[in-house]
Amino acid sequence: MKKVVGFGDFLVRLSPPGYLKFVQAETFEINYTGAEANVLVSLACMGIDTEFVTRLPENAIADSGIAMMRKFNVGTRHIVRGGERMGVFYLEKGASQRPSRIVYDRKFSGIAMAEPGMFDWDAVFEGASNFHITGITPALGAGMPAVSIEAVRKAKEHGLTVSCDLNYRKNMWTAEQAKACMEEMLQYVDILIANEEDADKVLGIKAADTDVTTGKLNKEGYIDVADQLCKKYGVKEVGITLRKSISASDNEWGALLYAGGRPYFSRTYPIHIVDRVGGGDSFAAGLIYGTVNGFEPQKKIEYAAAASCLKHSIEKDFNLSSVAEVELLMNGDASGRVQR
Repeated sequence: MKKVVGFGDFLVRLSPPGYLKFVQAETFEINYTGAEANVLVSLACMGIDTEFVTRLPENAIADSGIAMMRKFNVGTRHIVRGGERMGVFYLEKGASQRPSRIVYDRKFSGIAMAEPGMFDWDAVFEGASNFHITGITPALGAGMPAVSIEAVRKAKEHGLTVSCDLNYRKNMWTAEQAKACMEEMLQYVDILIANEEDADKVLGIKAADTDVTTGKLNKEGYIDVADQLCKKYGVKEVGITLRKSISASDNEWGALLYAGGRPYFSRTYPIHIVDRVGGGDSFAAGLIYGTVNGFEPQKKIEYAAAASCLKHSIEKDFNLSSVAEVELLMNGDASGRVQR
């Protein structure tokens, strides 16, 4: 059986109930999350064997987060315990023309203070087929670029298929820092996941005639970006999400997979957003699911786009959709009718 390993941050999300602004909040709803953790929960809900690697302190809050991962059948036996705290982020959900806002409090967390040699990668990768990491992970702390490079290098030594989501976070490191690290990591990456902003800001590759602010998309420009990424960095496949933002509440959502020198576009979905956090992670999970199961490129991108479309309708960060639910949408049933 195939097994997917993910390595990255695991932190607490605190949100005002519903669509309240921070200043209105008298209580916060708690959730446990992280980009790679989100991917693994999604895959576990689809029946894939998964294993999460991170570094967490020895306290009751971290224990509660680990229990949530176990609840969704994500493996946790390679989590390293150490450090003083878990990171936190505060999310104010946007609506209509009011954008969402995030405030980070994740410095000096257990994983941010990690260093090379703290993780037994030979043991972690034993029996695994796939490894997933994002650009958030090396941005966490001073030692994390080296730890992340160590991880992808060891994954390739063990023959794993490596996927990486660029996931650039300007509040965590500069574009120059991101480029230096990610370009070194990309030599070990098979499947690269990006959006138009990340490819531009981190790697300097921009889609022509595209404006993310106005929502203007140019498919030919994205094909060119993907082709450049494959040729420059030697990755085998590039997945790009295509989000046309009408407002904070309504988007048009689709995706591109560039594989074997050819582009494959998914259908486009009109989505009314319940919670968009984790949308990109659910897309990554869909691509990995398709890879693990040997889907041909068109089926793989349709599956990934449908999975991420469904995530936007689910509260909090995890995509809890089953394979049957994704396939129902993927095969054309977008009615949303009650299932009895």
